Amino acid sequence: MEEQFFQCPYCWEEISMLIDVSITQQSYIEDCEVCCNPIQISVVTNGLDVEFLEATSIEQ
Repeated sequence: MEEQFFQCPYCWEEISMLIDVSITQQSYIEDCEVCCNPIQISVVTNGLDVEFLEATSIEQ
């Protein structure tokens, strides 16, 4: 597990999240712990470290 920080695309607060680095590609929706809006989380790891993390609004 690796702690990652990112900014909520709705309220701009910094959020921390634990990422399971043993899963090389992940995509899921998580509610912001501050404003409760849904965030699309996309993660790519190399099995040891997070290589890419993107947090985007699910609204277009």
